[in-house]
Amino acid sequence: MDFSFNEEQKMLQSQVQEIALMDVSPRASDIDSYTLFPWEGLKALSEADLMGMMVPPAYGGAGSDIVSFIIATQELARYCANTALVFVTQHFCEAGLLAGGQEEMKKKWLPMLASGEKIAAFAATEADCGSNVLAAQSTAQDQGNSYTVNGTKVYITAADDAELYLVVVRSNPAQGPQSLSILAIEKETLGLSFGRKYIRMGLNGSSNGEVILNNCQVPKINLVGPEGGYMAMFGAMSGVGLLGASAISVGLAQTALAESISYGKQRIVAGQPLGNYQAVQFMVSEMSALVDAGRAALYQAGAAHLSAPPGPPLHAMKAKLFTTDMAIKVTDLALQMHGGAGYTKELVIERLHRDARGLTLHFGVTEPLKELVGKALMGLMPG
Repeated sequence: MDFSFNEEQKMLQSQVQEIALMDVSPRASDIDSYTLFPWEGLKALSEADLMGMMVPPAYGGAGSDIVSFIIATQELARYCANTALVFVTQHFCEAGLLAGGQEEMKKKWLPMLASGEKIAAFAATEADCGSNVLAAQSTAQDQGNSYTVNGTKVYITAADDAELYLVVVRSNPAQGPQSLSILAIEKETLGLSFGRKYIRMGLNGSSNGEVILNNCQVPKINLVGPEGGYMAMFGAMSGVGLLGASAISVGLAQTALAESISYGKQRIVAGQPLGNYQAVQFMVSEMSALVDAGRAALYQAGAAHLSAPPGPPLHAMKAKLFTTDMAIKVTDLALQMHGGAGYTKELVIERLHRDARGLTLHFGVTEPLKELVGKALMGLMPG
């Protein structure tokens, strides 16, 4: 399969690269070191009409396809994974509103999200359910025309910087996926507040924290999808998250490879370039092969997603599994090749490695994702 870009895609790649070099890369180190939200880069992306790439023009977006989104995400991630992660989360939430939002909600929020005027967050994870969202216990008690929502969500990207939250709640007392719904809850809703901010190993510029819901009154028109329709809605959204995380991983690995090749040519050890040593050549050859394989898996999955039938996005799941693991291996090899210098914050390598490690935990934790893929392949997924 040919994964070369057409002229329009090349123009997009160049456009995002220019934004990344001018407005993203210069701040990437400080964003990581001082846990700063990447507002400057997001503003530049907004001005280029890239914050709603897959939103139809009728709602203020560009109407691009998933492959264009992958190209933009991968390019951003080469320079700042934090900016790329918020970018992906925005498109993930937009996909949810497009798939299941009431028309009133779409008209109100999609133009603001697509323009970058407002940031969105997805709030699913809870302390007592971890990556098993089906065990979530946040409740939405039916009050007739509204719900009373209570619960605490943890590890939420853009927690207190977002203006709209797509929140997974249990909308009836029954257990199981049929009782889970998604509600769009606005930041100014009375009872919505924020708890602690997390300082993590990597991806510290994504404003990761707790969202607390205390007797929040949310109108029923804010349902995203039908009541009890979480699984269907997540199915419509998950491809964006999976492929976005995969694109970030490939972008990180690309930078690690490029930095390693450059270092191997410039670093002089015992009178000759580091790259003259066979052990180093082995490292960069392995890194290069892994990056190529990851990119192929990513774009194959993106192409498959364009015509995928309803149901679990298997191509995207498998691409996410492979590329997130690949990025850890490549950045680890890069760190090893750079030696002691690579272990310091003077070089970008250690940040690439820390950020890559986090992608196995975002948009589908590796082990549950493997289980889903395995069940689907064995014909054990529920109908």
